Amino acid sequence: MGDIGRLLIGMGVVLIVIGAVLAFAGKVPWLGRLPGDILIERENVRIFIPIGTMLLLSLVLTVIANLAARFWR
Repeated sequence: MGDIGRLLIGMGVVLIVIGAVLAFAGKVPWLGRLPGDILIERENVRIFIPIGTMLLLSLVLTVIANLAARFWR
């Protein structure tokens, strides 16, 4: 039962972090406007491909996941 408890606590922490990121993501003015983000605007179409933002978030989440894995061993 101890392993299940630790797993549930870990999942709760992850959900809290994701919720905090989603709550404050709109307040970070440069998020979504990084170099490498592609914006195509035509008359009736707007396409946004946030490649730079995705790379940055991937890097940050990878570091967090590695630190969490080392902490919980």
